[in-house]
Amino acid sequence: MSSQTSVRGRLGDRRFDLDWVRILAFGLLIFYHVGMYYVTWDWHVKSPSASSAFEPLMMLTSPWRLSLLFLVSGVATGYLLSRQGVRGFLGQRSTRLLLPLVFGMAVIVPPQSYLEVVEKIAYPGGYAEFWRLYITGYHGFCRRTNCLLVPTWNHLWFVAYLWVYTLLLYVVVRVMPAAIPWSRRIAERHLAGAGAVLWPILFLAIVRVALVGRFEATHALVDDWYNHALYLPVFLAGFAMAGTEAPWNAIERARWPALGFAIVGWAFLCAYFGIYSDDASPPPEAIMTFQRVVYGAEQWLAIVAILGFARRHLARDSAARRYLTTAIFPVYILHQTVIVVLAHALKPAHLNPGVEALLLALVTFAVCFLCYEGVRRVALLRPLFGLARERAARPALAAAALPQPQDTN
Repeated sequence: MSSQTSVRGRLGDRRFDLDWVRILAFGLLIFYHVGMYYVTWDWHVKSPSASSAFEPLMMLTSPWRLSLLFLVSGVATGYLLSRQGVRGFLGQRSTRLLLPLVFGMAVIVPPQSYLEVVEKIAYPGGYAEFWRLYITGYHGFCRRTNCLLVPTWNHLWFVAYLWVYTLLLYVVVRVMPAAIPWSRRIAERHLAGAGAVLWPILFLAIVRVALVGRFEATHALVDDWYNHALYLPVFLAGFAMAGTEAPWNAIERARWPALGFAIVGWAFLCAYFGIYSDDASPPPEAIMTFQRVVYGAEQWLAIVAILGFARRHLARDSAARRYLTTAIFPVYILHQTVIVVLAHALKPAHLNPGVEALLLALVTFAVCFLCYEGVRRVALLRPLFGLARERAARPALAAAALPQPQDTN
């Protein structure tokens, strides 16, 4: 059997481990966005108790969380394309991604922006008046020279980027069908053994050193050059790795060393940002360059550890996996708005920050899953949250995707 046939022949096997990786990554995203309320980094609303105390915990996931999601989404796209074929693929993916994105920008995201302008510029109007200005692209929500651009996608930027990357990949596959087996042969050959760790680290370190100081991360799509240089290749690497064997075997073998070096890298980054948190005392150029190399290495080492341990310990099915795999995209769509609204509502209570943070996380999970239970029962709402219009009779043989191809519950 040829290598091409053997690689493509494995695409029918569902990757339960990647389902769990996706579920856990989005679960961490809720905790991360709760944390954004309490750290000194800019966000939509801020706690009166915001400080740098929680920032080392935030750094545990900051370097790698979104790269991991794009990688898993690339793998998922490979499985979905193999199962569905190119005919109709783009239309289905566009419906599943763009419809929730447009709905989210019009309905889910505006409360975040409303409370942002209420807190940051003391906007006096009601929500209905704000929404009318928001949906018509009003440009007067400004604090000095810093203006809020509306309408906006806020946390849903990931969906927009994923659709654009899927579109680019689809065009390549339509024009050059041989790109699929070619990319998988490259992955089998060069992302095997030590190459599964070293080549991605080298690439990510070069991107970090060359671009992060020149291009600000905007999440605005058209001018976000550093993030595109990072996330698009990671997405394509995931697509190339779909159905391969050698890269995943190498990642599983490297899980313990990767975890150890990732912990060392995290400790260094925490120390670096702690020492050089004041812009008045910038670090020497050599130290800044070394930090960027470590940051790039940290991005991939943590991913290798997560994927390796997941492949070893989570490659099994369960009722919980089936439920959460379908639920996680609607929960993702809702979660940040729930956090922002709850955080703003809890301010007058003056709770202890630790108690308040725990309450925010627990109530956010509860509200989002309750909403999901309602959404999945209403046919008209399901497509707006990335779910199939009707329940499927059986689960699809695809890897974890965002959104999930169908509701299996």
